[in-house]
Amino acid sequence: MIVVIFRAKIRAVDPEYSQVAARLRSLALDEFGCLAFHSASEGDTEIALSYWPSPESVAAWRNHPEHLLAQQAGQERWYESYSVEVATVARHYSFPSPRS
Repeated sequence: MIVVIFRAKIRAVDPEYSQVAARLRSLALDEFGCLAFHSASEGDTEIALSYWPSPESVAAWRNHPEHLLAQQAGQERWYESYSVEVATVARHYSFPSPRS
């Protein structure tokens, strides 16, 4: 499993931002195989974690035309800065146990 960690410093958020974010989340989950997507913001900091089955699914998502347009809008309007980290999940466990 792959996790993509997106961290951003927010410049400005407008009504279009929320619409685009919701559309992209739906697209990732419904059409690109994203397993889970979580985001949170505090002050001017945003973080999003998305989980993917393979590096190929991440690459397909990264290069999708709607996502590319959103990246451009993010650079031009919504974010002062951002970083993306892509990592392999080496281990996963949870509580309660799935067998419970």
